[in-house]
Amino acid sequence: MNKTELQQQDRKHLLHPFTDFHDLGRQGTRVITRAEGAYITDIDGHRMLDGMSGLWCCNLGYSRREISDAIYEQLNTLPFYNSFFQCTTAPAIELADALAEVTPAAINNVFFTGSGSEANDTNLRIIRRFWDLQDRPEKRIVISRKNGYHGSTIAGASLGGMSGMHKQFQPLDYIEHVQQPYWFAEGGDMSPEEFGIYAARTLDEKIQELGPENVAAFIAEPIQGAGGVVIPPETYWPEVRKVLGQYDILLVMDEVIFGFGRTGAWFGADYYGMKPDLMTFAKAVTNGYFPLGGTLVNDRVAEVIKSKGGEFTHGYTYSAHPAACMAGLATINILRNEKIIDTVRDVTGPYLAKRWAELADHPIVGEARSLGMVGALELVKDKPSRARFDEDCTAGAMCRDLSIKNGLVMRATGDTMIIAPPLIITTEQVDELVEKAWRALDGTAAALA
Repeated sequence: MNKTELQQQDRKHLLHPFTDFHDLGRQGTRVITRAEGAYITDIDGHRMLDGMSGLWCCNLGYSRREISDAIYEQLNTLPFYNSFFQCTTAPAIELADALAEVTPAAINNVFFTGSGSEANDTNLRIIRRFWDLQDRPEKRIVISRKNGYHGSTIAGASLGGMSGMHKQFQPLDYIEHVQQPYWFAEGGDMSPEEFGIYAARTLDEKIQELGPENVAAFIAEPIQGAGGVVIPPETYWPEVRKVLGQYDILLVMDEVIFGFGRTGAWFGADYYGMKPDLMTFAKAVTNGYFPLGGTLVNDRVAEVIKSKGGEFTHGYTYSAHPAACMAGLATINILRNEKIIDTVRDVTGPYLAKRWAELADHPIVGEARSLGMVGALELVKDKPSRARFDEDCTAGAMCRDLSIKNGLVMRATGDTMIIAPPLIITTEQVDELVEKAWRALDGTAAALA
């Protein structure tokens, strides 16, 4: 089919995630036809630097034959078998072992799923089972953060703190939410350091309000991704660690976006020096080449689940799919052998931070922040007051469209522009990214003047 025919069939048959279907019908879908390295190309031949790594997942870009060959070979050997009822496959065992090697020291077990959303559903099942097996059924409540993102299933979206999602379904009633560490938007007159401590202390206040004996776990992203690349102040995670140290409450770190190198460490937990009980992963574990997610479980929790007896009545048909596991093994091997995470930590991450910070000089940028291979720009009408252009986030949507027109994929979260480029991006491509972002900002400022 040609472009027009594809768009017509798209309108008739395809329901897109997170999409305003009225707008889609009016504008027509953007059809991506090929990709290479850090670039994607649409059906019109328009080539774009992919500043979002697909959807936070193609950390190695789009040209890794090692991964596609591993998948192909596995599909021709054993295309599928399940991991239910005391069965498994060699790729599942090998990937579980590889994950145990790259995760924090106390994490040595994994429950495989098909996505991060399924993994966060699994987290709730494991948390409940863990406390029940220790005769503590009163520990039911899970605390999360406002504006956090933990997936789109009922459980995942309940854990997430996005009000727009909550308006469209009934969230689970045993999940509570606390202050996010979003200094630019919510820090007021406090310094970032003061606000980081304040945001962490709201967790302590919520625990006291609910009763520590009733709280099962706290879940959070190391950095809030879909919420706008909210990088917490340096004081936040140390204070959270101090708060949780007072109570017998599990820590769940959602590493779906920040696992596998995005911070310049293997996981966000490593970067922030945290020791979680559970870690959610997905996306970059297979470089986006095959759906795979899971829950990484520390020894304390795994020992209870394994040793206390009885069946754990939970699982998915495609848990530990052999081809997905082979994709994961190939991805981890590339990350290790080519020292890609070291390069992000020592070379490209610091270079992106330096160049990205220059965008703070633009007249409509209130803040430019970055860490490792993520960045955000806060679009404002007035810098001192941090006032936005309007309540409809006109600036963000306009800047996103102009960015794509200029050959750069940036994402708009409200009036916050965010990037998460592939970890294999070069310093020259960082220059290209920043120059195209500046042109998009110029066009946005001119249109809104």
